[in-house]
Amino acid sequence: MRVLLLNMPWSPIDLPSLALGILKRSVDERVPDATCEVLHANLEFTDWITERTEFSAEDYEYFALSSYFLGCGDWVFSSALYDDPAWKTAEFTDVMTGKLRASRMRMSKQLHEIVPEFVEEIARRVADLAPDVVGLTSTFQQNTAALAAARHIKRLSPGIVTVIGGANCDAEQGAAVHRNFPFVDFVVRGEGEEAFPRLLQTLQQAPEAPSSALADIPGLCHRTDGVSVANPMPTGPMPPSAILPPDYSGYFERLAASVARNWVEPKLVVEGARGCWWGEKHHCTFCGLNGSFMQFRSKSPDTFYQEIMDLAERHRVLDMYVVDNILDMRYLSTVLPRIIDSGYDLRMHIEIKANMRRPQLQVLADAGLIYVQPGIESLNSRVLDLMDKGVSGCQNVRMLRDAAETGLSVSWNYLHGFPGETAEDYEPVIGQLPALEHLNPPVDLSARIAIERFSPYFNRPELGFTGLRPEEHYLFTYDLPEEELHDLAYVFQAPERGIGSATVNRLNDAISAWKKHHTDARLTHTDLGDEIVLVSRRHSFDWRTLRLTDPFAVAAFRLLDQPHSPKALHRKLTADPAFGDRTARDVQDLLTEWTAKGVAFTDAGQYVHIAPASVNQDLLRLDYMRHVHTRAAAESDEEPTATASAVPAPALP
Repeated sequence: MRVLLLNMPWSPIDLPSLALGILKRSVDERVPDATCEVLHANLEFTDWITERTEFSAEDYEYFALSSYFLGCGDWVFSSALYDDPAWKTAEFTDVMTGKLRASRMRMSKQLHEIVPEFVEEIARRVADLAPDVVGLTSTFQQNTAALAAARHIKRLSPGIVTVIGGANCDAEQGAAVHRNFPFVDFVVRGEGEEAFPRLLQTLQQAPEAPSSALADIPGLCHRTDGVSVANPMPTGPMPPSAILPPDYSGYFERLAASVARNWVEPKLVVEGARGCWWGEKHHCTFCGLNGSFMQFRSKSPDTFYQEIMDLAERHRVLDMYVVDNILDMRYLSTVLPRIIDSGYDLRMHIEIKANMRRPQLQVLADAGLIYVQPGIESLNSRVLDLMDKGVSGCQNVRMLRDAAETGLSVSWNYLHGFPGETAEDYEPVIGQLPALEHLNPPVDLSARIAIERFSPYFNRPELGFTGLRPEEHYLFTYDLPEEELHDLAYVFQAPERGIGSATVNRLNDAISAWKKHHTDARLTHTDLGDEIVLVSRRHSFDWRTLRLTDPFAVAAFRLLDQPHSPKALHRKLTADPAFGDRTARDVQDLLTEWTAKGVAFTDAGQYVHIAPASVNQDLLRLDYMRHVHTRAAAESDEEPTATASAVPAPALP
């Protein structure tokens, strides 16, 4: 049996497909007498389209990722799906006018008109290769391209078996795909590395496999007498020991021959865990990730470490994208120390929980996990409670501060639109954002939450969203009635909840200023033992050096390394007999002063300082003392009008 796996646009071009890499290995290892190859049609597309248009790397990123909630990437290939280069162009134009820049509108229409030719070429190439089975993966904005390819392959070579799976085919979505697109022979729903090989083995034994044999494969959609049948979903997820490492044979070679090699730095995709251990206890209300299976399960530390090393050695690539929805905390003391000791200069991206402490973040940085996505989403505790995030606003700010100190780059989004939030939740945060300009800003402006399938907001209307309808872009992408689109869709329209446009505009104006000034902004502190020196360069604050010499202030600043309420801070400070006479008012006055100066951030009655420790503190301390002694020596020959304590600190990097 010959199996061809097809990766259509808009799969990212800087990453091999993890899904197809795992499926290739599962076929090679679990299906006797079968061969399996991967056709990287996303890379084929970059070469094809750049010969015909002024298409760029930024354009590919836009259609693959940035325009996901607008559906532009899927609409582009709907013309190939329905054999109509003008498919619903008027509807697209009507809805998207005002949402897209003129250049994006032009490119979308141009691609929409010409991509049927590309899909036809890919289908003809597949038909000429004459595989027995073609497997297509569909994730994010890959759905119409995958469906269009399946349709054209089936038209050219009806005997080729077409199978589709992936995130767009989970649960009801996969059943809807199978019901509405008869050129798709089978849909694999859920984790495919067990179901897909079982399907192939069944087809090997009997190409016209009886329904009884197919009915035993959990999650599979097949046909009986022309009627679509969806087998029950698996009762539970695969054990982590059954999750195979990917085989990326061919991807890096094909990328090296593509124009895309000039666009991106390729990365390996690695997987240590599936599911979310936080979501098992507290499913974030807006999150639709993990689909049918939230249960957290992770590979053994030895297995995961060896997979990372094997992939790096085989492909000579050190940049890695870890797809885990959340870090297995065990890896901090198992996998990551071994990576540190390996001597490999890995650069990795991973999702983490925002309440991790500085020593844990330092382990990540030392191991090369320098790009982190901590799921911050907001800096207000009440809004975070509405999300069921399990962190506070001050903890999220602490994460940004400690990440800056340990050299981690933080990727995060600011979200709004939660039922129950008010302008009063946002105004105090908006007023403090200028103080945070030295820390990583959100990736983009604040966005209203989307209602995603599988999220609590989708499944539990009592949380605030009722009467959900498929997002508008599904209506001008597919030729399906709305009840079918409801099962096919992942993103849904809902009435706006939470804050209004005036507050959103103020928030986004503040975020825009943050992003504008971030590159030049600085705030650091240096702890010199008996005093703390802070250096600031932020456009909203005119002070440049602040020296804390009062032992009470020094002790308070050190305690604010972690969030504290004024009451808790006063209790801890006055436990020291030296500060026994200090009052709660003394503490509050200090906190008020530091908040006004942008030294501390406050939310929900807690305070935390926001000044990362300066880099190379020991060297800086020596440099500072050198300045002190040099100045003191010079002053010994002059009038004693200053003391060492008045010497300004050197500027910090």
